[in-house]
Amino acid sequence: MTRAQQTVSIGLLVSSLYLALYLHLIPLPALVSEEIIPVLPFWALVSFGSYLLFKLGWGVFTFNDVPKAHAELIKEIELARADLRTKGVDVD
Repeated sequence: MTRAQQTVSIGLLVSSLYLALYLHLIPLPALVSEEIIPVLPFWALVSFGSYLLFKLGWGVFTFNDVPKAHAELIKEIELARADLRTKGVDVD
């Protein structure tokens, strides 16, 4: 099973479970059924957004400076400029 198939399967499972809860096919106490279940998708969306924002912040916080990659990139740029100069392109 590919990752896409797995994601679609889990999405369908969660959606059908939510729909069964929302349509009162699965009996729950009145308070849960009337006040929690209708706002569950919004809560899930906000939670997912918060998780992604945390992951982004953590990635920025733990970002490592890589001087070797910078030096390699500068060398590649100079090599590309030299190659273009041999072909008659003005790159400066």
